[in-house]
Amino acid sequence: MIEIFNRIASTLKTLRKERGWSLDKTAQETGVSKAMLGQIERAESSPTIAILWKIASGFDVPFSLFVADEQRDYSTGQTKTIHPSEDKIKVFPLFPYDEKTKCEIFLIELLPGCEHISSPHKPGVIEHVIVAEGSMEVFLNDSWKPLKKGEGLRFCADQPHGYRNLSRKNSTIHDIIHYSM
Repeated sequence: MIEIFNRIASTLKTLRKERGWSLDKTAQETGVSKAMLGQIERAESSPTIAILWKIASGFDVPFSLFVADEQRDYSTGQTKTIHPSEDKIKVFPLFPYDEKTKCEIFLIELLPGCEHISSPHKPGVIEHVIVAEGSMEVFLNDSWKPLKKGEGLRFCADQPHGYRNLSRKNSTIHDIIHYSM
């Protein structure tokens, strides 16, 4: 777990330095408080998935930049919980962001009772959600849309959206994210 905290902290510091952004400017661009950004940079606090998405969107970079390890073989391995209090959603980058395709692919495990709401991404970001195992619901346009194994949904992710699992079994989805960068 400490490895992921350090990776997120290092990536945030690097992005700020490359752009010449102060913590104030970063807070303004991401919608995340200056205090929280400082704690994340010092690896004193780990961001929730929702906060990490805000940071990635504010910098206009892919989410996997913060969680993927370039040295890792993504054909094997385990899912990882990004934030300790989010034990009902586990995210595993299958294919980190690829500049050529402007795409990243995640395997996401939604445990029973999981409900995750994501703030809007940058305009032009499109998500494809495909249920690999179990069932789940996707929140779009102020309503929940049920999906079962083998079904999928494509949507513009520049709106509030979310995922939930109301069943008693784990649900596994593939989340393909295309950027317009």
